Amino acid sequence: MKFTVSSELDYSSFEPCILILNIHATRNQQQIVDERFLCPGLEFTELSSFPDQNRLIKIKVNTPGQVHCSYKATVETSYTVIDCEGVAPVPVWDLEPGILNYLNPSRYCQSDKLYRFANHQFGRIENDFEKVFAITEWIHTNVEYLSGSTNAETSAYDTVTQQAGVCRDFAHLGIALCRALTIPARYCAAYAYQLYPQDFHACFEAFIAGSWIVFDATKLVALNSLVKIAVGRDAADAAVANLFGNIQGNSIIVDCQLADENFQAFYYLTGNSLGISYG
Repeated sequence: MKFTVSSELDYSSFEPCILILNIHATRNQQQIVDERFLCPGLEFTELSSFPDQNRLIKIKVNTPGQVHCSYKATVETSYTVIDCEGVAPVPVWDLEPGILNYLNPSRYCQSDKLYRFANHQFGRIENDFEKVFAITEWIHTNVEYLSGSTNAETSAYDTVTQQAGVCRDFAHLGIALCRALTIPARYCAAYAYQLYPQDFHACFEAFIAGSWIVFDATKLVALNSLVKIAVGRDAADAAVANLFGNIQGNSIIVDCQLADENFQAFYYLTGNSLGISYG
């Protein structure tokens, strides 16, 4: 599928500072047809994060004032539908080093604190896809999607006790429960078609059948409507912006539109083990 994505970010700086933005569509399994990034009057350069190859933009602000950054791109996405029925879990011994990292607790995904809960709720399910699907269904049913209910310090443990959050919190909880069940899981930030209101979206991917399968407990968008921006252990690795210095955000405008015809939304269904992998 082909999508046109854009974002505009405005800041006020009160001293010389550095911004690191993470708003570019990734090139992993996505073709950038065209793109443009503007930050008038400021020096910037593109970086690639390791090991996930997220595309970061480092911006230098030399004097106090207003900062306006804009990004627009046409991106052709591709995904594979994988039948996970009857697929055996990948033993930890056989996991590549880059995958092992996604089994560990992280700042927002304290899987060690949720081990007993995860095993009590989902441990009896044998198939990994069905297990993660059950996790997303539980989160969707038991955690209220409530804007403004959480902040930058909210963790998966907080979300499971408060039972309220936004897409970021839904993703963190899904990741933590997967890791507690020895299923590697990672955070995914994306532009999302038909998300209302438009914003940067968060979901997660679980490593099943040798592939990263995408899951979204919010059910706010179709699983094949994503233009990926970044992946990481949690939101700390995939933050839209990291600010260094006395600078504050004023506004963010995000948009994702279909550039093709005949879009057919894909969702997971109970009893169906077909998963989507973006690679």
